[in-house]
Amino acid sequence: MTSNSYLSVKALTKYIKRKFDADPHLRDVYVTGELSNVKVHSSGHIYFTLKDDSSRINATMFRSQASKLSFKPEEGMKVFIRGDVNVYEASGAYQLYAQTMEPDGIGGLFVAFNQLKERLQKEGLFNPNFKQPIPQFPKTIGVLTATTGAAIRDICTTINRRYPQAEILIYPTLVQGAGAAPNITENIYLANRHGFCDVLIVGRGGGSIEDLWAFNEEIVARAIFESRIPVISAVGHETDTTIADFVADLRAPTPTAAAELAVPNQQQLYQQILHHQSILHQMMTSKVNFERNRLTKLQNSYPLATPERLYRPFIERLVQVDLSLQNAAKLYMMNEKSKLQTIDSRMKLYSPVHQLTAAKQQLAHRTQTLTNRMQQQLAQNKVAFTNQLRMLEALNPLALMSKGFSVAYKEKNVVKSVHELEKGDVIQVTFQDGYAEAKIEKKHVQKEGEAK
Repeated sequence: MTSNSYLSVKALTKYIKRKFDADPHLRDVYVTGELSNVKVHSSGHIYFTLKDDSSRINATMFRSQASKLSFKPEEGMKVFIRGDVNVYEASGAYQLYAQTMEPDGIGGLFVAFNQLKERLQKEGLFNPNFKQPIPQFPKTIGVLTATTGAAIRDICTTINRRYPQAEILIYPTLVQGAGAAPNITENIYLANRHGFCDVLIVGRGGGSIEDLWAFNEEIVARAIFESRIPVISAVGHETDTTIADFVADLRAPTPTAAAELAVPNQQQLYQQILHHQSILHQMMTSKVNFERNRLTKLQNSYPLATPERLYRPFIERLVQVDLSLQNAAKLYMMNEKSKLQTIDSRMKLYSPVHQLTAAKQQLAHRTQTLTNRMQQQLAQNKVAFTNQLRMLEALNPLALMSKGFSVAYKEKNVVKSVHELEKGDVIQVTFQDGYAEAKIEKKHVQKEGEAK
């Protein structure tokens, strides 16, 4: 054989694939088995192995079919699968391409119910600590249900019969079908935004699990959990249990029961009011009698019979205190007056007017003293001057010259002795009324003992 006689792997695989494609029994197969190696890819495709006690086959469910599953495939789960068998050329292996998948023994919805219930329970959505109390006397009740069903009629009839004081606000809601869950969720959020209602009743009448399935949707459960308004779930009959029942603040077995739980019974309230009124009347009568007897007893008591004796010691004490207060006030006023006088004296002493007057007096005294001293000094100076004047007059050469004496000058010097003159000297002789010049012709020196 030549090399051209050999098939390539790709050609052989394509040939085998065409055989699979041509086989009508492999185009639509129903197979059951146990899931193994379940892997949910980020693209949404599910890859798994379907096996039994003796065989296994690789299988794939693409996202378009996987998104329709109402439950999450898990390891070890027995399932029924409808699909086709074909060859995956890249690996050359045949595998099962699943179109639908149903759990074995129990329905897919039941599996999905249990899975969601378990997950929400782990998150705490069923925790009783998060349950809100239902108001005892609601003013407005919001009802989220279909307006065409029996549930709305039962709810409204029951509320109007039991507690007509409450106002009913209906939010028409789809409770069945593909758009039911989003519509229920939207109306719950809408009622919370409005804020008109004190409590919400969310539910519908009975039906199959498929009919009630909207109340098992996760978005409905989270909307009920996030509602600020307390929610009463009223889904189906008493035997029907949904996720909404677990999340709601109060679960009612039927819509009628929900209405009964939402409002009080006015007849019972009336009976309770009468009962409480009777008890209150008895209590008040007993209390009034007790207080009347107590008042009578107090009125007849010794202090109230002679009340003045109660406050007599206080009056005496008051008088004493008043006297003490008056005396203390007088003493205080005297002390303060004395202090005031002292301060006034000090103020006058250091007053600028007082100091100015004293300064003026001191100035006048010193002026007078200075005047006296000056007059005294002037008198003394006058006497001294007179004496000096007299002495000067006595020594005045002019006075002597008036008596006939004259003064001789030689070259402007007074000639005091004849020895200062020589013959021929010219001297100036000054008289009282003038002078004359003379020439010395002869001089005579006086001898001792000679008369002048």
